[in-house]
Amino acid sequence: MSVPPELTFTHEPLSLILPAVRAALAGRGEVVFTVPDPDLGAGLYAGEATPSGLHRPWQVWADLADLLGAHLLTPEKAGEGRVRVRLRAYVNTPAPDARGYGTGGDWARVDKLEDPVFLFTLVEALRRVNPPPGGRVLAVGVNAGQELGALELAFPDRTLGVLGVDLDDSALALGRARHPGATFRVLDVNTLPNPSLGRFDLVLALSVLQSPGVRQEDVLRALRREHLTPTGGLILGFPNARYQDGFLSHGARTRNFARPDLSLLLADVAAARRGLQKHGFKVFVTGKYEVLVTAIPAGVPTPRGLEL
Repeated sequence: MSVPPELTFTHEPLSLILPAVRAALAGRGEVVFTVPDPDLGAGLYAGEATPSGLHRPWQVWADLADLLGAHLLTPEKAGEGRVRVRLRAYVNTPAPDARGYGTGGDWARVDKLEDPVFLFTLVEALRRVNPPPGGRVLAVGVNAGQELGALELAFPDRTLGVLGVDLDDSALALGRARHPGATFRVLDVNTLPNPSLGRFDLVLALSVLQSPGVRQEDVLRALRREHLTPTGGLILGFPNARYQDGFLSHGARTRNFARPDLSLLLADVAAARRGLQKHGFKVFVTGKYEVLVTAIPAGVPTPRGLEL
């Protein structure tokens, strides 16, 4: 393939840059352009003037790339206070969950703890709930248990009894190998409450309540009434992203919509928050690519030192 022609941007507004980059990307699958070096304008607002043109931080070019469905490749210095930026279109590959969530699909390759925002906010949420030493943790829809690694980060000197439940036994087998100290069990969340499970000091339900067929209100009611201790808390995760060619792209997508539509996500988060507050919980909403709803009983103080 021949080298794509290079575009040059100096004082053009983003309203002109965006369609020009989009057209070049659509025609060749890759676009190269030079812009003022964002490093030299650190502290300026996007669109402020520099000797090389209008400043824009790297976040602008990263967001532009994702908006246009492209990877932002490693930039190069172009001299005279400028850098060369290259975008390459995402390959049209199936979503990692297209073949299910077991070992036969690509979902087992996904490690959400490699997302720094998710890692930080999950550890913060875990410390906010603050299960006691020796306390019990129920992870609903645990899959292969990658996210359970955050428990060790949040509580390095604390032993917890962890039970992970999921529909896919092949995924649970990976969880057993990854966390030999935990217990894993095949269970459909729609069958909750289940008296054999008992009560827990922390309930984790990440990326499961919006799954097809899951009755969010019924599952939350069962967890709250039958499976929490009086001082126990919940952490609920609502996906606000999708994977494209291995890249975590921000914004929940609704079927038949080309761009993110947050209406269903916001409705689910609001319903969970409202219901938990109604039953005496303090509720915190955090996160980015996965929105975390953390609930602790109103009378329980919020611990200090929540950050990772």
